[in-house]
Amino acid sequence: QVEVVESGGGLVQAGGSLRLSCAASGRTFGIYAMGWFRQAPGKEREFVAAISWSGSNTNYADSVKGRATISRDNAKNTVYLQMNSLKPEDTAVYYCAQSRNGLVSALQRWYDYWGQGTQVTVSS
Repeated sequence: QVEVVESGGGLVQAGGSLRLSCAASGRTFGIYAMGWFRQAPGKEREFVAAISWSGSNTNYADSVKGRATISRDNAKNTVYLQMNSLKPEDTAVYYCAQSRNGLVSALQRWYDYWGQGTQVTVSS
């Protein structure tokens, strides 16, 4: 049984930073790509960032490019999302997901397992 658990969300002022963490268990972590998505109130869930199984390939949404860094530690079965220069429009529930394979993808249908989400609120 695969479990995906996010942590690190919270309330931060605009211009601040947060690091989200995501731990996955239940199958071999190091062979699957991981992704971060977010859903703001009243909006559909959208892609934020993804990282390949080895960490050598990453992909970012245009809205966070240059402000976000996704990374992973396969020894700890954990993926991270460092967000800097946060804006009020970054306010959302952030979801971590594990892909069906090792390749980077922005498509939600490529992801088999999802966490419950962690709230990030950016105040102006």
